[in-house]
Amino acid sequence: MTQSRKILVTSALPYANGELHLGHIMEQIQTDIWVRFQKLRGHDCLYVCADDAHGTAITLKAEELGISPEAHIQAMQEAHETVSKGFLIEHDNFHSTHSVENRELAEMIYRRLDGNGHIARREIIQAFDPEKQLFLADRYIKGSCPKCKAPDQYGDNCEACGATYSPMELIDPVSALSGATPVPKESEHFFFRLPEFATFLKDWTRAGHLQPEVANKVAEWLDSDLQEWDISRDAPYFGFEIPDQPGKFFYVWLDAPIGYIASLKNLLDRTGGDWLDYWKRDSDAEVYHFIGKDIVNFHALFWPAMLHSADLRTPTKICVHGFVTVNGKKMSKSRGTFINGQTYLAHLNPEYLRYYFAAKLTGSVDDLDLNLDDFIQRVNSDLVGKVVNIASRTAKFINKAGGTLATEVAEPALWQRFVDANESIAQLYEAREFSKAMREIMALADAANEYIAAKEPWKMAKQAGQEAEVQAVCTQGINCFRALITWLKPVVPELARKAEAFLGETLSWQQAPSFRGGENINAFEPLMVRVEKDKVDAMIEASKEEAPTPASGPLADEPIAEEIDFNSFAKVDLRVVRIVKAEHVEGADKLLRLTLDLGGETRNVFAGIKSAYQPEDLEGKLTVMVANLAPRKMKFGVSEGMVLAAGPGGKDIHILEPHSGAQPGQRVM
Repeated sequence: MTQSRKILVTSALPYANGELHLGHIMEQIQTDIWVRFQKLRGHDCLYVCADDAHGTAITLKAEELGISPEAHIQAMQEAHETVSKGFLIEHDNFHSTHSVENRELAEMIYRRLDGNGHIARREIIQAFDPEKQLFLADRYIKGSCPKCKAPDQYGDNCEACGATYSPMELIDPVSALSGATPVPKESEHFFFRLPEFATFLKDWTRAGHLQPEVANKVAEWLDSDLQEWDISRDAPYFGFEIPDQPGKFFYVWLDAPIGYIASLKNLLDRTGGDWLDYWKRDSDAEVYHFIGKDIVNFHALFWPAMLHSADLRTPTKICVHGFVTVNGKKMSKSRGTFINGQTYLAHLNPEYLRYYFAAKLTGSVDDLDLNLDDFIQRVNSDLVGKVVNIASRTAKFINKAGGTLATEVAEPALWQRFVDANESIAQLYEAREFSKAMREIMALADAANEYIAAKEPWKMAKQAGQEAEVQAVCTQGINCFRALITWLKPVVPELARKAEAFLGETLSWQQAPSFRGGENINAFEPLMVRVEKDKVDAMIEASKEEAPTPASGPLADEPIAEEIDFNSFAKVDLRVVRIVKAEHVEGADKLLRLTLDLGGETRNVFAGIKSAYQPEDLEGKLTVMVANLAPRKMKFGVSEGMVLAAGPGGKDIHILEPHSGAQPGQRVM
């Protein structure tokens, strides 16, 4: 056993504006498994988290509910903690960013940044809602694109043509909050001088703190020009007022990561300890952040730069994971696959999901798919059919013999396999390669079951004089079960608790498995029941949400465009193309990048069809494109045409598909 380590672990702070869904739950399960493993190995490991409780969205939701922001975030925190506990997440502390500790620490860090010359101040012009009397973030402004005239675009870029612009350049802009026309208004804002940390960040991001693929992505940002980061917002704003700056508030993303430190401080102020022992520059503690890939820029650029300026230590490692999909597709309310944590808990055992996620999680940033058929099969096969089965097949024979285990190892070679596997399994847990650990554990469970099946103790028990042999074989099985449960304890803690009650011991992982013999075990009770498909179906049904029906006809919100003559229309050259490749566009909510075969040449086109198609579903299909459309320089690259699609939007978008005999390059009349 190695020397005890001092470890602080966090997972991303859930926003206090909605329920926890399976994406949140996956991250918390991944973190909790790693923390439980560290504690089982004898390390001093703390897991802290908090609700991210600031921002305009909180205020707007509270207004909608007719309560104060404080009451809203308190109710959400209680709901989040209830769901987390339901999934057996064992936080050492769950706090809120709207706390005394976070205010003090945010002010302290800001003063250090300002004192070091890393805060800039300048006037900027923003869109202002004259009815709501507040400045509008880009996502709260909509209008028609000033370049391609596409309607219903947000205030920073058009997802139809990719143009970028300022919100006030939109045609007929409206506030999404009040419907009023925004007006330009000047205000002083505060900026963190991030570009001054470019050299530091280039070194830090390549020093082992990030997974290689994350470091490569961050390098792309660092190789482009870093921009100063706007850290202030104007009143009214739900958050902390900037010291000595009335009416100016910290932007939510400034105090959110500081909430990690604040939650730790809140815990140690109650239990005895100093948060600086973990966060001072020369601390010997380790700090790990578990986050999703959508917030890498905040954690791998802004956060370490802020900490460095504030003379605090930076994280040991930022552990980034991908998104959760269900049955191979993005979670969907209409399909019932946008599953909230509370809905899952109302139908299924949380340890089913803990095990399934563990069986699929790796140390990389790959997305994780919850395939519901595979979920049922794998849990039933592995946990029930393999692990629990070992105990249920052997315990009854030990109990018939008075509950006493044999004193000798019946099959030394098999037991040695278990002993030898201990450290390799531990190393896989340490590296967050949970899926590989589960495979190794289940391979050993298979070996134990094969041994028991070959010995057939149920047949020997019917023969006189075979009692000792039966006891020895079943003792071997019980010891194999003990080792398996020890290794699975971070994943299925409740199953482990029941197994420990049956075994009459607390299983420890501070050394390799030791053979237990000559002692009594308790009567066996069922440890886990199989997943039932009807309960999975009921969960999906409970998660479905009816799609809203339009209150008026399709022309109400999208009037027919300005009339054109036939000659103008005749200039449009429509050609059949084959989609050779389709891929997601980093940073775009609606776009897919398509590589199109035009019959002898290829074109690169950005299409706003992401809500309706997965890239792999498009590759190989024939469709129709406007081949003579002038190339457009977009935020994400150059688009060399346009594919034709129709539908009301969302999932109901369909690309135009020609007849099966059409050939790429063929003109469409």
